[in-house]
Amino acid sequence: MITSIGAANTTVFNDPKIQIQRFNGLKPCKLLSVHGGGKFGFSVSADSSIVRALSTSVKPDNSPELKRSKVEIIKEQSNYIRYPLNEELLTNNPNINESATQVIKFHGSYQQTNRDERGTKSYSFMLRTKNPCGKVSNRLYLVMDDLADQFGIGTLRLTTRQTFQLHGVLKKDLTVVMSTIIRNMGSTLGACGDLNRNVLAPAAPLSRKDYLFAQEMAENIAALLTPQSGFYYDMWVDGERIMSAEPPEVVKARNDNSHGTNFPDSAEPIYGTQFLPRKFKIAVTVPTDNSVDILTNDIGVVIISDEDGEPQGFNLYVGGGMGRTHRLETTFPRLAEPLGYVSKEDILYAIKAIVVTQRENGRRDDRKYSRMKYLISSWGIEKFRSVVEQYYGKKFEPFRNLPEWEFKSYLGWHEQGNGHLFCGLHVDNGRVKGAMKKTLREIIEKYNLNVRITPNQNLILCDIRRGCKRPITTALAQGGLLQPRYVDPLNLTSMACPALPLCPLAITEAERGIPEILKRVRAVFEKVGLKYNESVVIRITGCPNGCARPYMAELGFVGDGPNSYQIWLGGTPNQTSLAKCFMNKVKVQDLEKVLEPLFYYWRHRRQVKESFGDFTSRMGFEKLQQLVDKWEGPVATSSRFNLKVFANRQTYEAMDELAKLENKTAHQLAMEVIRDYVAAQQNGKNE
Repeated sequence: MITSIGAANTTVFNDPKIQIQRFNGLKPCKLLSVHGGGKFGFSVSADSSIVRALSTSVKPDNSPELKRSKVEIIKEQSNYIRYPLNEELLTNNPNINESATQVIKFHGSYQQTNRDERGTKSYSFMLRTKNPCGKVSNRLYLVMDDLADQFGIGTLRLTTRQTFQLHGVLKKDLTVVMSTIIRNMGSTLGACGDLNRNVLAPAAPLSRKDYLFAQEMAENIAALLTPQSGFYYDMWVDGERIMSAEPPEVVKARNDNSHGTNFPDSAEPIYGTQFLPRKFKIAVTVPTDNSVDILTNDIGVVIISDEDGEPQGFNLYVGGGMGRTHRLETTFPRLAEPLGYVSKEDILYAIKAIVVTQRENGRRDDRKYSRMKYLISSWGIEKFRSVVEQYYGKKFEPFRNLPEWEFKSYLGWHEQGNGHLFCGLHVDNGRVKGAMKKTLREIIEKYNLNVRITPNQNLILCDIRRGCKRPITTALAQGGLLQPRYVDPLNLTSMACPALPLCPLAITEAERGIPEILKRVRAVFEKVGLKYNESVVIRITGCPNGCARPYMAELGFVGDGPNSYQIWLGGTPNQTSLAKCFMNKVKVQDLEKVLEPLFYYWRHRRQVKESFGDFTSRMGFEKLQQLVDKWEGPVATSSRFNLKVFANRQTYEAMDELAKLENKTAHQLAMEVIRDYVAAQQNGKNE
């Protein structure tokens, strides 16, 4: 029983299981008791005090108290992600304290310093928006463009999760920037922090039923898992809730507590006071379209349609994640694996059940192991499925068969299907700046275009009238935004994280280093005879956290020291295989010593249409290491070794036809056959 007495709002709790935390204004006082992992919550607000019931435990009071990380304590004492940020924002200091830096992440911001500068630290804040499906209205794009110039460093950055990042905002300007974004139908709520992040979906504005349904579902999942306690609006717009109405099915699913998923009467029915153990990532897509790197997410949602293209339900993957820690083998990147199939009517309940399973069982003592991938790796998929089904209230149906995945970039001009066109634009590393930024603004403003951000850090201009194609194409070219056929194929699929100078976790360069690295890779291609239209998927990060998903690349560079990288090999062009670490501590000036032999032997020993990633997996790292160790450069073609190997035209023509199947010349294939024959004979003698 709970009673409220008089104007002072004195609250009496007759249930001994309820634990209370009382705040004087917004400053926490004594914490009466702490338990974790329960299913009950309560909150009461008054003019002079706020009483919060923490998540309660169904276990007896004598159960051992689990160790919790410092961040868990900060979340618990934050009054639903308000304190001490609300106090820190009122000071004249250019920075905020350690606890507030954790709290502000839930509001969509990170505190940063310029690591290029020496002496007194130069503090600023990075703001990240939340844009389900990468959708950005015309109005919001123009506002973000203005804010970058007025309060940022003059650039916008497109992220691998279909959002904007705005760098260089000073503490004194945070409120005006945040409130401007909110009042223009944008948001940064939950773009960072221990909760569901931006929900991905294919960015292409196609008028197909499955694509439209995927985007609708991504928006509904994002709404389902949006915080409800109002801390974001209290902090930045004085409590005014500026948001569109939610679909009734989302509200119903969030409030449903039939299977013990919710904290009853809590300000945060799904998250409670502790939110999730770590960040949580979800992507929605349609069969074959892997523009979202579906297997890298905590939950991957794939629409299953009938023969008429009508969506019927969803396949669910679980347990993907990229982050790891150097020299700690108990941390690792992981691919998601199949969980099961649910009908379209049940998808929100299934998603909620998975999130709650992670909320209740994910580790909260050591943040290195707090992602859901570690829970599933520890439990195994069968136990995980069984626990999720308890919160879901149903058994999952068998996973439906799927066709092969393909990476789709949507660059260039395409039909939308509704009479309009869309144009996908390649943006190197997602950095919108200079003449490109000015040109994009002029086009988007003049033609009143909405835009979409892709998971590959590119931009799509939507809803273009046919008569506008030619002038827009001309304007784009003048601004340096070229059609994909004029962009180096290596650049088209590459990605890099921001890294230095602003990211506090960066060990070495990524965004600033990748242009030169790609040029050097192209030079190696030319040196070993690879054609210009051939490419490999290259991704670079300045640390092992994997923000640019390097562990899915055919060739991944992961910063492991100053001007030094790990080299990862074995991903595939369609992003369905996990790369493995091939070499450590490769200095940036020594990359050619590794890349030349790898690309040379890929050219000469690959099978028909074999990608670089598949080639390195087939060869095996032991053999590749031998080739790198004994490398002395490409085989010379001087007259001394340029032997005539064909005795007659018939032999030559037959060899030439075989060579074409492997994208080689007849002479190259003949020399390989001879070398392999000689090597086999020598091995036979040695035995």
